[in-house]
Amino acid sequence: MRFMMLMIPLGYETAPPEIDLDPERVAAMMKYNQALKDAGVLITLDGLHPPSSGARVSFATGRPVVTDGPFTESKEVIGGYWMIDVASRAEAIDWAKKCPASANEIIEIRQVQEMSDFSEEVQQAAATFEAPQGWGRALR
Repeated sequence: MRFMMLMIPLGYETAPPEIDLDPERVAAMMKYNQALKDAGVLITLDGLHPPSSGARVSFATGRPVVTDGPFTESKEVIGGYWMIDVASRAEAIDWAKKCPASANEIIEIRQVQEMSDFSEEVQQAAATFEAPQGWGRALR
């Protein structure tokens, strides 16, 4: 079962485009990332730049509208993620609990949808998409 663990650093929604990272915290996080890799559960991971350097495309009017960050209405934003492949939701939670997160960080755990989760009709509709080489199992 694939799960995405989403890092939500509280206050990141107002962080400037360029942030200074604490080398000790980075080292602790790299040790955690290595443990995920060594256990054979890590698929991929990335950190994300603050929303102040991002953009949102909304479709409320039926046409795309681009809004540059920061996004004043945001209360929580994603700072990074891990994609892991584990046997259960409980195992994903166990891995999240081992993260050297600080008091202002939250990890949200979400299971990835697999095509087998959907009806045959939905699977047939999705079968028209040819997934790129090396892409996740979800659309294969």
